[in-house]
Amino acid sequence: MEFAGALRQAVQASGLTLERIRHRLGRRGLTVSVATLSYWQRGRSRPRSRTVVAALEEILQVPAGTLTELLDDPAPTAVPARAAAGRGGPPGGPGPGDRGRTARDLWPDPERYAGLVGQLDRSGDHRLERLSIHDVYRLDEARRSWTLSVRTVLRAAGDDIDRVVCVHQTAAGHEDGRAGGGAAALAGVRYCRPGRVRAEGGLMAFELVFDRVLAAGDTAVVEYELGPAGEPPSDSYDRRFPHPVRDYVAIIQFDGGRLPARCYGFTAESSHAPRRRLGELWVGTSGSANIAAGSVRRGIVGIEWEWH
Repeated sequence: MEFAGALRQAVQASGLTLERIRHRLGRRGLTVSVATLSYWQRGRSRPRSRTVVAALEEILQVPAGTLTELLDDPAPTAVPARAAAGRGGPPGGPGPGDRGRTARDLWPDPERYAGLVGQLDRSGDHRLERLSIHDVYRLDEARRSWTLSVRTVLRAAGDDIDRVVCVHQTAAGHEDGRAGGGAAALAGVRYCRPGRVRAEGGLMAFELVFDRVLAAGDTAVVEYELGPAGEPPSDSYDRRFPHPVRDYVAIIQFDGGRLPARCYGFTAESSHAPRRRLGELWVGTSGSANIAAGSVRRGIVGIEWEWH
């Protein structure tokens, strides 16, 4: 369950009004308005203070951790998503995940991931709603380099949000931490500007600063490209979702007329969990295959292919 739903249920079960909850928080020296409490339980914004949420657990008489454990990740479970896999593909999406699973588990090296994103400003990430993410992944004819084009549509669920953090696996990492092949570069940034960029061991994390500061309800569109880069992934491309997204589309473009024998959509709950195939994808005369998934809550969605 998401934080908003858990809070809403706890408030209803307690029988307390939001005004009474505000008053009891105030007696503990914690100032939270009724409007803010309402936003929290409707999912329009999220609390940033664990102290306040711990106090809410006591006031609402729910077990410790019931609400605070949901703060670390906006979507601590994965639910099935309906996917349209190319032409006539079956529905599918990330399956049920463990409650304790975190965003770090989506990456092969969780410590490296945490170290990179920890250097960036993620204060607004949990207050951004991902309306859509569209990826176009292009593999060259020689299968030696790739480029990625991304368009993301976001909506603010709170005020004073000026950036979003993006993370990609850009190359296979070596044991000594070096990235293999030609490292990808961030380019083609539109409707925003690059902030801090950090890369290590095949991972790249960066900030995209919006062209204006968002207030609650405002939307932003960001576009960017990665590549060209050498050492493509082992015959697959995937997107990792630490935050929910309403609509996800991935297109794989095989350049030069050299097409794979088969393409499949897949999902996984974490980096080390087994992949679940969604069915075979059609590779059209354009040399491309696509997968579309709606209401992805948590996990990994991708496309894998087999060569002749």
